[in-house]
Amino acid sequence: MRFTDKIVVVTGGSQGIGRATAERMLDEGGSVAVLDADPARAQSWVSGRSDASRCAVFPCDLLDAASVDAAVAGVLERFGRIDALAQVAGGDTASADGLAEEHWLSTVDLNLHGPMRVIRACRAALVQSRGAIVLVGSVNGVAAYGEPAYAAAKAGLSLLARNLAVELGPRGVRINVVAPGTVLTRVWTERPGGADPVVKMYPLGRVGLPSDIAAAIAFLASDDAAWITGVTLPVDGGSLAGPLQLLGGPIWGEDG
Repeated sequence: MRFTDKIVVVTGGSQGIGRATAERMLDEGGSVAVLDADPARAQSWVSGRSDASRCAVFPCDLLDAASVDAAVAGVLERFGRIDALAQVAGGDTASADGLAEEHWLSTVDLNLHGPMRVIRACRAALVQSRGAIVLVGSVNGVAAYGEPAYAAAKAGLSLLARNLAVELGPRGVRINVVAPGTVLTRVWTERPGGADPVVKMYPLGRVGLPSDIAAAIAFLASDDAAWITGVTLPVDGGSLAGPLQLLGGPIWGEDG
């Protein structure tokens, strides 16, 4: 019950990692403000919970600063404070040309500028509460897995977190990044074959679940991580540790 009496903002909470994170925070006693571009979908699962009174849904478009500011203002009016921010919302639409102008601008706007808009809107409240920020990056922002616009934006989150860790640390605010590998969300479940083709990339023998990422977010947002800031934590089943999995195993024989 690490979030009892805590107010947690979760963006992208209608589905996938965002929903798993919001549910984890509720399960640990927190009150949760879900910010999402599809508030009806978020409300549909919130309404079915016995602890729905501790959760409120606010419409929020990360591409629109006014929408973000209005959502955060609504959170503060409803709950009076913000103790933690889990910035989950993001994504990428595959493009035949990853450097195409329109694709590049829209992807970076959603995955880098959008999180900064949320941080900026929540910053004063988090300073007041000496709170925590957790950003959801990606292994794409750590190594070359393709999708250059998405990768560049997610890599930017790590440097953003390191800079803000230095700036906000003296004011009691921590900020870290979780970098997931392949996670079994709608992006994968709707594909023919699902995520099976990429399982070989993972030494632990499976792709991730939204709950795997939610657990890491909850840790970094909690007092258990009170002396951790400016860090990017891969939660990736070992994919970054074991790139030779892509080749089917070690390239050397038993005799070295």
